[in-house]
Amino acid sequence: MGPPESSHSAAENLILRWDSSASSSDSRDKMIFSSSDRLEIDRYLDAVDELQKSMSSASLSSSSPLQIAMARLEDEFRSILLSHTSPIQTDSLAESTHFEFNSTEFDESEIMERSYEEEDENEKQFSHQESTASSYCYKSTSSIREIDLIPAAAAYDLRCIAERMIAAGYLRECIQVYASVRKSAVDASLKRLSVEKLSIGDIQKLEWEALETKIRRWIRAARISVRVLFASERRLCEQIFEDSGTPGADDTCFMETIKGPAIQLFNFAEAISISKRSPEKLFKILDMHDALSDLMPDIDSVFDSKSSESIRVQAVEILSRLAEAARGILSEFESAILREPSRIPVPGGTIHPLTRYVMNYISLISDYKQTLIELIVSKPFTGPRYSSDPNVPDMDFSEYEGQASTLALHLIWIIGILQFNLDGKSKHYKDTSLAHLFMMNNVHYIVQKIKGSPELREMIGDDYLRKMTGKFRFSATNYQRATWVRVLYCLRDEGLHVSGSFSSGVSKSALRERFKAFNSMFEEVHRTQATWLIPEIQLREELRISISEKLIPAYRSFLGRFRSHIESGRHPENYIKYSVEDLENAVLDFFEGSPVSQHLRKRSE
Repeated sequence: MGPPESSHSAAENLILRWDSSASSSDSRDKMIFSSSDRLEIDRYLDAVDELQKSMSSASLSSSSPLQIAMARLEDEFRSILLSHTSPIQTDSLAESTHFEFNSTEFDESEIMERSYEEEDENEKQFSHQESTASSYCYKSTSSIREIDLIPAAAAYDLRCIAERMIAAGYLRECIQVYASVRKSAVDASLKRLSVEKLSIGDIQKLEWEALETKIRRWIRAARISVRVLFASERRLCEQIFEDSGTPGADDTCFMETIKGPAIQLFNFAEAISISKRSPEKLFKILDMHDALSDLMPDIDSVFDSKSSESIRVQAVEILSRLAEAARGILSEFESAILREPSRIPVPGGTIHPLTRYVMNYISLISDYKQTLIELIVSKPFTGPRYSSDPNVPDMDFSEYEGQASTLALHLIWIIGILQFNLDGKSKHYKDTSLAHLFMMNNVHYIVQKIKGSPELREMIGDDYLRKMTGKFRFSATNYQRATWVRVLYCLRDEGLHVSGSFSSGVSKSALRERFKAFNSMFEEVHRTQATWLIPEIQLREELRISISEKLIPAYRSFLGRFRSHIESGRHPENYIKYSVEDLENAVLDFFEGSPVSQHLRKRSE
């Protein structure tokens, strides 16, 4: 019996038996750590420890047993990682990562139709001009949630291998293997979260409708990526490389694993933040800003090392650019309203599509009140920038100083620009009465939208609301003057008496002409204004009542005083064509936006 084998020799023999480069298929294809033989695993690790005690890494040759052991451990390390590279299960994550949603999904015409239920079908033809806007006002109710990306036993084996590779000077090789395998897993998880590999240029070439969907997905993906995926990858790196004897090894490994995927994730937000500004993008940009702002504490926590500073810096810069983009879009929106060029009058003097668009847009802005106040607080409102320009409304904001927020002043300014534009559009109506009706309809709509939104009303303030109410009532008064003064003028007594005698000196010929003039004027007003439209039911009724209160008593009185003079002559039906009841019914035809009813036609036939 020979002398007992030394521990060093035994260690070498065990290492050589598992030489990956050996011709034996067992040693090439079998993985030590994939077996259920824990004793064999421990014996191999002990053998590596024994070699490390007796040999200096500086004296290693490519054929030394320790070198062979490192090659084997590298293969084992890779094998363990590859066996646990499944992407995260996003469905289960979505259930366990909770958010408070207060979201409203809008179809293509939603800005136009958001809260105006009384709009008739004729006006809906304009809705195609409007853009999609989505409001996702939500805040996360949970923060970082780390999960086990690989089983605890596998993580323990990886740590055991990493400790020995690092001790032998194989840190670089260990990290390279780890990062290449885990990066593939992270990439697969991002793909499952619908994060595509697109360059900033590719993203900016996409149509806005396609981007809207991608933004919604990005917000969800960013939350899960930062709070679950990246946080869990960080934890796994710490489990394997922390306290390995090389300070910062876990940070280095973490960054090599997720830097590419993190840049890919944030590049999308960066592309949106520097894309061309247009009004329909505001709400999605605010959604992204809110989501990223909500994530910033978690980003700071997950990427808290020196090596990951670039990720934190990128996130902060994107957040700043999103804020600047939102401010810029508001400015662009103001300019777009001012420059809106349509000159063709809307039929019937109804509410202009621009009015609907702007006011529903402003209502959506009020949903983001807190965010926008924070974004523009550092940008004081200076009022009209071109107050001497005749193409810009001249508004005095001094009365609102100290009473309204900067955001409120912006909204008041936007409404002022809208009114200025509408006033210009009203001048394209050939009929002055219709121009006044158009302004009344549109300013009334503005007032109703402000009243209908508690947030908007609070910001705008009751003083400004009273001013706006006065403006639409002023337009209603101007309409009545332009239309009915000349009709009622026919019902005056002046010019009907002759010879200075009031009691008997009535000129029948003048009286006939007066009735004929009244009939002709009323018929013309009725024929045209029945096709005009006041879509708001209460406003329509109020104006009809106001007309009746002036017209009906005047006609009844005129008819009472002079009916006998006409009826005593020939063909009185040619002059007294309408009863008081006929006029009362005829007034009900006004502002329906439809062909004239038969009320007057039957009497005149």
